[in-house]
Amino acid sequence: MTLRQARPEPATVLLPGFVGTTLPDWLAARLRGGLAGVCLFGENIVSREQLRALTATITAANPNALIAIDEEGGDVSRLYQREGSPFPGNALLGRIDDLELTAAVAAAVGTELRSVGVNLNFAPDVDINSNALNPVIGVRSFGTDPRLVARHSAAWVAAHEATGVAVSAKHFPGHGDTAQDSHLALPVVDLPLSELLERELLPFRAAVAAGTRTVMSSHILLPQLDADNPATFSRTILGGLLRGELGFDGVIVTDALDMVGASGATGIPEAAVRAIGAGCDLLCIGTRNTDEQLAAIEQAIEAAVAEGRLSAERLADAGSRTAALARSLAEGASAAGASAAASDGAETADAASAEPAFDLARSIAAFAVRPGVVVRERRTLVAIETQPNIAVGVSLWGPPVQARLREGEALPAVDGQLVLLGRDNHRHAWVRALVDRARAAHPDALVVDLGWPDETRDYADVATFGASAHVSAALAAWLGEEAR
Repeated sequence: MTLRQARPEPATVLLPGFVGTTLPDWLAARLRGGLAGVCLFGENIVSREQLRALTATITAANPNALIAIDEEGGDVSRLYQREGSPFPGNALLGRIDDLELTAAVAAAVGTELRSVGVNLNFAPDVDINSNALNPVIGVRSFGTDPRLVARHSAAWVAAHEATGVAVSAKHFPGHGDTAQDSHLALPVVDLPLSELLERELLPFRAAVAAGTRTVMSSHILLPQLDADNPATFSRTILGGLLRGELGFDGVIVTDALDMVGASGATGIPEAAVRAIGAGCDLLCIGTRNTDEQLAAIEQAIEAAVAEGRLSAERLADAGSRTAALARSLAEGASAAGASAAASDGAETADAASAEPAFDLARSIAAFAVRPGVVVRERRTLVAIETQPNIAVGVSLWGPPVQARLREGEALPAVDGQLVLLGRDNHRHAWVRALVDRARAAHPDALVVDLGWPDETRDYADVATFGASAHVSAALAAWLGEEAR
């Protein structure tokens, strides 16, 4: 008589978010019951001490829990959601083009995450920002040159993985060549396989070779590869390209399934079924999930298995890959803790002691400055507030200013030179109109873009290629604000 194989559990592939800064009882119970882990967002964090207490509670409920976060080392930061990241960010790192500096940033990010109990980082963004109208990638990318992006992606991955915190190269097979945001729509990247192999896939190939333990899929449609299924739901793209062509054998994690590009037409439960069936192993659900939502997803997965739409073997394989990653990370964390205890050296509590000295001068030298630009001694700094990138969220950006403008508001009184600060100025019609009016009224106005400008740079006398706290400090130093 043979033993009956245990039924695979849907909980082993689910990674929800939650509301609050402490672990909800319902989520603790699910973790004790085998839930794969949780994903943390800025709203879950108020301090390093609180975060350590939170992650300790999570691991107490499930010692092998995956604790994930988006910490890209630039504009996208959950640890520094309120004050801005102290790191340069990918776009500026690509312009500086020093692989040792890129590795230093990655190592600092990984070290800090490990010190607060996070073991999986949804970074780096290895997309090539080939479309200047892209609303969601921009300064999250290392650049527009595939080989440069590949070099820096590999350096970032290797250095971060060496800290014991896993990374996730994203957003496979490349979210750069689109003017749509998959949070809000289903973007289409209409490229042939030959072009993908020469461009979009180079950084992913480099990341896989460098040891990335997870790869994040994107909710984009590539009709020349699969006319019916976005990448997250495509066996052709995940199995044929990622597993086959690139030889990736780690965990495939979905981008958040609450995004319109994933579940807008079907709902999250059905999107979960499709993602597992296509080859995804770990399902990132979203930000403010509930016990009821997870129950509905689990029921949909179980029903799909019972109906034969989803094989039990595929679900078991996904759970097995995710569990193996979690065990590996837990064992690594235990070994690191034992080593630290043996050396009587407590791990750093904050990034200030973990990060290398990031030179403002090097970042300033990487700014794009229009020839002949003049900075006056007396000036008024005005920030243009556009709708924030959903991936970035609401966070502090730019140096201190005298005023902040939103659409429809008039320019304030100006003392001296007007300095307008915006992000991706060229992408917003009302910002372009505002800049035109400002230049007409103030001929010596200085327009700064802390985002990614278009090729003409008509709306960027100065482009900083980032808006993190580090970049903002560099801009302030360039302007002479620190001396005022």
